[in-house]
Amino acid sequence: MLMELLSALELDVTRFAICMVAVLAGAYLKGYTGFGASMLWVTSLSLVLPPLEVVPMVLLFEVVTSIFLLPRIWSDIRWNSILLLLIGTWIATPVGIYGLANLPPNPIRIALAVVVFVAAILILRGFALEREPGKGATFGVGMSAGILNGSMGIVGPPVILFYFSSPIGVVAGRASIIAFFIGTDTVGAGMFAIQGLLGAEILWRTVVFLPLLLAGVALGHRGFVATDVETFKEIALVVLMVLAAGLLVRAIL
Repeated sequence: MLMELLSALELDVTRFAICMVAVLAGAYLKGYTGFGASMLWVTSLSLVLPPLEVVPMVLLFEVVTSIFLLPRIWSDIRWNSILLLLIGTWIATPVGIYGLANLPPNPIRIALAVVVFVAAILILRGFALEREPGKGATFGVGMSAGILNGSMGIVGPPVILFYFSSPIGVVAGRASIIAFFIGTDTVGAGMFAIQGLLGAEILWRTVVFLPLLLAGVALGHRGFVATDVETFKEIALVVLMVLAAGLLVRAIL
């Protein structure tokens, strides 16, 4: 039975075990912080699977886990800001794609990593906006996310820093980050589907890993509920800094 399953997934026992650990770890991170899972999944799963199969599968993971969390965070989501962020992101993504085709990527990665580091440290040291940003500033953050999305496939850092520096609080910030990713990841998965890159093996793997995804997200969310908001904020910002460090290493190497 197991061998038939592995054959359908086009995996051997070792690669399947690695995938299980990676899926569960990423799902826990997603349930706890609301972000960071994609980079963990892409980095770890790419060790045993081709990137062209990993990226669309990770987008499906993100959509599934975000929707699973949605009923638990619904009342805390700031929908008005999310709409402006998404519009800005969608409009600016082609600009980022143009930059990818015409500019060297590594200087952009280094600059992004440095900015994320500095901003995260400032927030950890107590920096916070006195009031919620207006529509223009919110739209601008969405534009910057779109440029990064098109040029590097990274959409999260500007939005994460936007919400964690906002006076709305970390509970509403985390909920809004998760909801924002539903919009971006659903569009991304749809684009892969249109291009015929969501094959049967990717869909089948997603279904097989679904129980692990849901279990990991539920455990992560339970961990978030049990953590006081200041501790959570510190942990989330440290995770963001680790992701930025990974981006910096990738640019240098």
